[in-house]
Amino acid sequence: MGVPILTDLVVIFGLSIAVLFVCHQLRVPVTVGFILTGILAGPHLLGLVKAVHEVEMLAEIGVILLLFTIGVEFSFANLLQIRQSVLIAGPIQVAATGLAGLFLALQFGKTVNEAIFIGFLVSLSSTAIVLKLFQERGEVDTPHGRTSLGILIFQDIIIVPMMLLVPLLAGAADNIGVSFLILLGKGAIIIALVIASAKWVVPHVLYQIARTGNRELFLLSIVLICIAVAWLTAQAGLSLALGAFLAGLIVSETEYSHQALGNILPFRDVFASFFFISIGMLLDVDFLLKNPGIIALLTLGVLLVKALLAGSAALFLKFPLRTAVLVGLALCQVGEFSFILSKVGQSHGLFSGDSYQLFLDVTIITMVATPLMMALAPRTADFILRWPLPQRLKLGAHLSETIDKSIPGDHLIIVGFGVSGRNLARAAKTGEIPYVIIEMNPETVRRERQSGEPIFYGDATQEEILIHANIKTARIIVVVINDPAAVRRITSLAHRLNPRIHIIVRTRYVNELQPLFELGANDVVPEEFETSVEIFTLVLRKYLVAKEAIERFVTQVRADGYLVLRGISREPDSLSDGLGHLHDFEISTFRLSERAPLAGKSLAQVELRKKYGVTVMAIRRDSQMLPNPEPDMQLLPDDLLIVMGTPENLSNVTWLFKNSDM
Repeated sequence: MGVPILTDLVVIFGLSIAVLFVCHQLRVPVTVGFILTGILAGPHLLGLVKAVHEVEMLAEIGVILLLFTIGVEFSFANLLQIRQSVLIAGPIQVAATGLAGLFLALQFGKTVNEAIFIGFLVSLSSTAIVLKLFQERGEVDTPHGRTSLGILIFQDIIIVPMMLLVPLLAGAADNIGVSFLILLGKGAIIIALVIASAKWVVPHVLYQIARTGNRELFLLSIVLICIAVAWLTAQAGLSLALGAFLAGLIVSETEYSHQALGNILPFRDVFASFFFISIGMLLDVDFLLKNPGIIALLTLGVLLVKALLAGSAALFLKFPLRTAVLVGLALCQVGEFSFILSKVGQSHGLFSGDSYQLFLDVTIITMVATPLMMALAPRTADFILRWPLPQRLKLGAHLSETIDKSIPGDHLIIVGFGVSGRNLARAAKTGEIPYVIIEMNPETVRRERQSGEPIFYGDATQEEILIHANIKTARIIVVVINDPAAVRRITSLAHRLNPRIHIIVRTRYVNELQPLFELGANDVVPEEFETSVEIFTLVLRKYLVAKEAIERFVTQVRADGYLVLRGISREPDSLSDGLGHLHDFEISTFRLSERAPLAGKSLAQVELRKKYGVTVMAIRRDSQMLPNPEPDMQLLPDDLLIVMGTPENLSNVTWLFKNSDM
């Protein structure tokens, strides 16, 4: 049994490398590359993989790890922020899409029960694909990312009642009401256990494990938490993916979340690839070639209808049209849990051979199309926003929550009120700089307005919103949001509306630097490069490079647009001034004991520099710092001496500061 699966793994990994290399050259997303690998290796084309069932098992582990990492990067606080998406937008999207699927199925001559079942299948989207793409694009924390996540969470929950209703639709159900109540009870117990674990159990357990310093023990503990919670939810009748997400939320509430995420990521990427490969293996290429017309028509219909209805659910939450378009195009595919539901329906006679294969082919093609749809979403949104539509629809119904006081001129505009936006607003308030904040989270806007912040709801990619913020008389605009496409559009709009305004932009990505400068940004702050600047500044200080030299180098790095760090600039100016004779030196501190040989003597008497090759740079006495002490200064017990010298010399003088009888 071990040999066939090992053979298949060699085939899968080898073929994946070849396909992904070609996809990289053609700039095709990795997700599509894995699905294409599955199509090629699957039983319907080349038939290279025999252990299809084992690959599907590995795929389930991939989904578990993927959703676990999403949960780790999320938190209960974030989950509360998207409760409207879960409890309002989710039901609207599922109900509307289910009814649309029901109507279309009836037009194809299906019975009412079969049509309802098809509506169930079509209403679900791919949690794994959408969230992975959002993660890769850094958009999980954007308004459209959070809204999509909320809808997907509801879909993962609603699939359980759907599965319970399948026997009823097939005419073979008993005590469906009792089963549903039992399921609700199990779900409530699991939620309670998750909350209790996140608050009391897991943090204490991980603390005890982290104290051991054993990396393997810590990794196994994280994996156990992930799989155990997923298994528990599966035993209760809920989905494995939902359980994995809840496990991630538990770990996210601890101080060990970043370490856990770093340990899990390599395993997640390997096993998640099996999920996408297993999806590709289901595609029957022969059936596709025999029925290209009907499959293409149904695929386009599903993509269009699902995008329209998912976007409408976002509009119901009063989001701007741009956010609704991005949500719609992210959720327009049919999801992986529809495969599970379809197998249940097939076992109860709700699906026949050709109908089932037609569903599989349409579903897989919508999945393959998802990366392209999401990549085109920003441009599509910009195109639709040029249409003559009502301003309230374009800008969002929350626009009525405007600022009570008029916006002054020569002010600062802050786009985004996350951590960076909050800190900037706090600094502006301290410096008595007039400012206004544009934010797309309605809950944040309502809360901060009540506390007196000059904040209003709006999509800053819209010209009207920037005009509302009085951009034409503003001095500076700072963009600190996580949506790269939106950042580019805001930069371009701000520069066009006010060519004199100073535009400062934060970005996560190196490849965004030059495009943002070309669009009109004056300063672009890439997070990873600023981290590098902080690190090499600390290193240079440790090597005792002159402060002026460090500041000159940092200024040069930033002035060149970080070209020095990107490796595409001339060599930086030399930092060796004063470094050649200091790089072997260290600075250390010594506390003077009461009966130490130096106690009560002056610096001139002990001759530390002449006899021992070390220099006293400063003395801390009580709460007072005494720099460059005079030679006649007497050393007193409990003084803290800051001393410079070579590591060897510093080690040799240690005994001078300790009690002589020690």
